Amino acid sequence: MLIWIATGIFLLSYLFIIMEKFPRSVIAVSGAALMIILGIVTQEKAVEHVDWNTLGLLIGMMLIVDLTRRSGVFSFLAIWVSKKVKGNPALLLISLSLLTGILSAFLDNVTTVLLIVPITLSIADELEVDPIPFLFCQILMSNIGGTATLIGDPPNIMIAGQTGLSFMDFILNLAPVILIIIVVILFLFYFIYRQKLITEEALKSKLMLQNEWNEIKDFALLKKCLVVLALVISAFSFHSLLHLETATIALSGAMLLMLWTREEPEDIFLTVEWPTLFFFAGLFVLVGGLVETGVLDRLAQWSISLTGGQPLLTVLLILFISAILSSFLDNIPYVATMIPLIQKLALLSHLTPAQTQPLWWALALGACLGGNGTLVGASANLIVAGIAEKNGLKIRYIQFLKVGFPMMLISIFISAGYLILRYY
Repeated sequence: MLIWIATGIFLLSYLFIIMEKFPRSVIAVSGAALMIILGIVTQEKAVEHVDWNTLGLLIGMMLIVDLTRRSGVFSFLAIWVSKKVKGNPALLLISLSLLTGILSAFLDNVTTVLLIVPITLSIADELEVDPIPFLFCQILMSNIGGTATLIGDPPNIMIAGQTGLSFMDFILNLAPVILIIIVVILFLFYFIYRQKLITEEALKSKLMLQNEWNEIKDFALLKKCLVVLALVISAFSFHSLLHLETATIALSGAMLLMLWTREEPEDIFLTVEWPTLFFFAGLFVLVGGLVETGVLDRLAQWSISLTGGQPLLTVLLILFISAILSSFLDNIPYVATMIPLIQKLALLSHLTPAQTQPLWWALALGACLGGNGTLVGASANLIVAGIAEKNGLKIRYIQFLKVGFPMMLISIFISAGYLILRYY
């Protein structure tokens, strides 16, 4: 009986999250509360199921990124890149997209697009070119770039929190295929939109007159932020040797920066995306209900029967299912459900930790890259659409689907080839 109640609460919560009639954080926490009230999990067990390392890492990085943003460095970078390519729209598409991808690898992709997209729209307006190719390419690059590192996308943070995989593990295993995907996608975008990426010489000259250094609001703050960011990223790279969790590193870096800059804590803490954190916490408890009632055990056994327990088939199944589902559903609840499921699969199939690793890479690639399939596939996509609409530019669901879904499939097939060649 409890199995059906837990499954019902989980599916109903998921349905309301997809419908977006209510804030998703409220739905997730309400579902978690129901799990406890109806006796599916005790309060103590619910707290155990919350991944506090993931939450701590997110809070720390949100604080560091906001303080860095205040220095004006992100606006500086966008204008600097534009001037380096002398206002050439085709080269600008490639360079701004690369900047988005690189920033997304070390910041979260929502933060990246919030910083880059308004500047992109302004530059496109100055050059009098269609901003759609720029926006679409930046959406794709934010999700692709975020796949390369532990901190680039929430699914990776969640996977690392539950598996103990290090910052360097993600870079060494995911960055090579991500670099290939970036080159292929940028080439395809240039080929598709090259006729639209043309402007007048007079408009290029006007852009070249802008002084990017005027964008830096506080040089002292910028130096402090860059020092702390360098320390944090270095510590992430060696966190297994330091015997420190990623949350400890991120929060320590954030506190060091706050002490050094002497900014008002009330003001900085307001920038933390608390609804996102509550959403995560609620999801962890919802999935915990499925774990406690044995739902995931049954799903794992069914998956093994489907693939015959063969590791390669299991990896490909996880990759393609993750990509398709993450195109239409939020990848955060999906990954929260899949992590314990893969752990069960590995246990029932008697896989060693080394044999299990490709399953995690398949999940990361499928969930993160799958977000490019539709306009609702990832939070960054919706953020870009919202900014565009505020600037009088409506991005339609079908309009993005025609570009995003084929590009997503290409990236997933490249990923499949990479996983087969590297691990099997």
